[in-house]
Amino acid sequence: MSQAIRSAAVPTDFDILVIGAGQAGLSAGYHLRRLGLRPEVDFLVVDHAPGPGGAWQFRWPSLTLSTVNRVHDLPGMPFAETLPPGSESAPAATAVPHYYELYEKRFDLRVRRQVSVGVVCDRTEDGLRCDGRGTVLNAETDTAGTIRVRGLINGTGTWERPFIPRYRGQENFAGRQLHTRDYRTAEEFAGQHVVVVGGGISAVQLLDEISEVTTTTWVTRTEPVFRDAEFSDEAGRTAVALVEDRVRNGLPPGSVVSVTGLRWDDRLRAADARGALRRRPMFDHIEPDGVRWSDGSFQRADVILWATGFRSALDHLAPLRLRGPGGGITMTGRLATQVAVDPRIHLIGYGPSASTIGANRAGRAAAVELTEHLGLGDRR
Repeated sequence: MSQAIRSAAVPTDFDILVIGAGQAGLSAGYHLRRLGLRPEVDFLVVDHAPGPGGAWQFRWPSLTLSTVNRVHDLPGMPFAETLPPGSESAPAATAVPHYYELYEKRFDLRVRRQVSVGVVCDRTEDGLRCDGRGTVLNAETDTAGTIRVRGLINGTGTWERPFIPRYRGQENFAGRQLHTRDYRTAEEFAGQHVVVVGGGISAVQLLDEISEVTTTTWVTRTEPVFRDAEFSDEAGRTAVALVEDRVRNGLPPGSVVSVTGLRWDDRLRAADARGALRRRPMFDHIEPDGVRWSDGSFQRADVILWATGFRSALDHLAPLRLRGPGGGITMTGRLATQVAVDPRIHLIGYGPSASTIGANRAGRAAAVELTEHLGLGDRR
């Protein structure tokens, strides 16, 4: 345990806790080590999942390296060097976790599993309080007790908070409703009519697969925007900057895909040719055997697949009252990872770093800025 910890007025277990070992969390751990901090001595990385891979380990089997949007390299170790020849058809749910496992071992990050953080509060010399003005953060966990730290890098992402909007009659639907998170294979819907709701990358990927085995209806809240050009790094940075501007102003973050559009490729052209991409606007309400629009038109349905995205998994931070009146968290720092009202806390995988485009840079920014704020210096 470091001298800085031993001399603290309130005892701590580590200087920094990193919650989540997805891409952003592993990037943060890598950069903390580069700054001279020692895993399980100066900082600790915890993750709730049974094994390495972040949310990738839970993705549907048909999502392969050839169909996934992109797997970005973690710092210091290219993804490609972990792949055998001809691995384009490998499931992302096995290839990416294998990469993360090798990464954790190479850089000795010592991720502690399975640890779920239920709540984070402040601890002061006179006891526990949750008003954001304490000196030490208490992270209460299910399997590792209470972990006391001086700073927190939160990389819990969004996979644990699937979002399903509410529509009248939803609870009376006699068929099956599921979210992207629950999807496994298209074959389970054969012979059923499936209404796919959502205009993001996952929505069109699943719509494409399902429309090959059964009939579908596609509905979205706004008109989808398709682009022919390859998504360049410059376009990615522009998209991330737009989301970053929102969180710096305390607004709830929008998705990066909402400003990038959907890439028009051969698979989508084939889906369009068989009529799967004939999009309809959102329906007005749900009936027991289908969905009905405000003009009275009706579509019988056996299944409603909500490909409606996710929200940031930040409920464990609620006692710290980080959110503003509009529901967003005002972010600051070089890459908008630092919480403005509590600089001890960095959120990575939130806002602009929720995409793989920004996660690596966010991990570095959080590690550098938090160690500076805590006065840890460079311990190399």
